[in-house]
Amino acid sequence: MLRSRRPHKGELMAYHDAIITTKDGRALEVASIGDPQGDTVVFHHGTPGSAPLVKVFDEVATRNGFFVVTMSRAGYGRSDRLAGRAPTHVVSDTNDALNHFGRGDYLVVGWSGGGPHALACAALDAPRCRAAWSLAGVAPSNGDFDWTEGMGPENVEEFALAQQGGPEYEAHIQSISETMRGATEANVIELFGGLLPPVDKDALADDAAREVLAEACREAGRGGHYGFLDDDQTFVHDWGFALSDITVPTELWYGDEDLMVPPTHASYLLAHIPGATAFHQPAEGHVSIVSKFQDELFAAFRHSLA
Repeated sequence: MLRSRRPHKGELMAYHDAIITTKDGRALEVASIGDPQGDTVVFHHGTPGSAPLVKVFDEVATRNGFFVVTMSRAGYGRSDRLAGRAPTHVVSDTNDALNHFGRGDYLVVGWSGGGPHALACAALDAPRCRAAWSLAGVAPSNGDFDWTEGMGPENVEEFALAQQGGPEYEAHIQSISETMRGATEANVIELFGGLLPPVDKDALADDAAREVLAEACREAGRGGHYGFLDDDQTFVHDWGFALSDITVPTELWYGDEDLMVPPTHASYLLAHIPGATAFHQPAEGHVSIVSKFQDELFAAFRHSLA
């Protein structure tokens, strides 16, 4: 299951957030967890999502001596919208967040819709970005494979509309966003409908795990639906960089039971990112590929630094 925890009475989780101003004058919600004396990891959340999702790594980051920086991407949470953004735009925001926390070089990890944003940092921000991990991460939609094959029905519908654009698509995203703003630990699994296979539902069996996911979903739509809409549009349009531009060590994590980002996405990324390696767990899904292997993930961070 997702290894998060609720604080004991009188105890605060090691989560610190702030609103900063980016170089181009936007408000950006940033947050951190973990050991301020440790090496830096930047975490890019999924779609829809927001900074509080980083709390899933609170215990493992602190125990392993890492400092994890995150942000709510433009349009999510308390971050101002950046209309027409591409994954490349997150690189500047990442540097603004790192500078706010007084950090230097970093490792980058992106989960799901955060994957392209982590890869943008890997392609465009070396050597400050030293290595990258894409966890069940999205591949470019212009690749030579069926991009939605193997996705759950909700995603197939959503991305068909995203390709068309227009009022029907925006109304669809607004409706999902409004629904997600009502997420609770009691209903969050139900809200994801046909996108969660049994292995992912099992990974969310713990109340605290579901509450972290629910909070990230609620906060995602705090300022409206535009973060969600703009994320989708980044996926179905050009990313602004080539996968062949990535020169830092890159690892793709994926499971064959994933109904949000099918394993074909990882296969495509592996074939097009120079030197990329795989952490492939056939029995895992979109959530469990991360929740079950947090220790292995942070061990990989440590190994990359050594």
